[in-house]
Amino acid sequence: MKRGFTLITAIIFIVLIATIAALSLSFSTFSTKQTSDLYLREQAELLLQSGTEFALLAISAHEINATNGCINTVNAQYPQAGVNALFDINATIYYIGNGLPLACNILGDNALATTDSNVTVIIDTVVETTPGNNISTEPIRLHRRTIQKP
Repeated sequence: MKRGFTLITAIIFIVLIATIAALSLSFSTFSTKQTSDLYLREQAELLLQSGTEFALLAISAHEINATNGCINTVNAQYPQAGVNALFDINATIYYIGNGLPLACNILGDNALATTDSNVTVIIDTVVETTPGNNISTEPIRLHRRTIQKP
């Protein structure tokens, strides 16, 4: 009788230890997934800011006239273009001002009273995970809208 009771106690103890180990492994896996998702989101937020600044730099380097037109979109991929890309970065640029070429994405009726506000831009930047890349279980998509004077 004594040996049978000891055997039942040992089996219950082993089942209890196995349950605690499985629970610990589950929490560890969840923590790792949460950490990697947080890292990817922070990386996307930095790319969002960099994409906006890159679009502003492209506008500043481009002469806006009837011959050259305007830069309406700036597209990039990170870390490299193609199959290995993790994020798509798309910036759409809308122009506000007088005397802009017709090829520009013109916002509004351009009835500005001051020349200081001429060639003001609204930049819509979107960063999202590439569709074919399974870096995260949940897709990441961030949007930022800024108004700038290049």
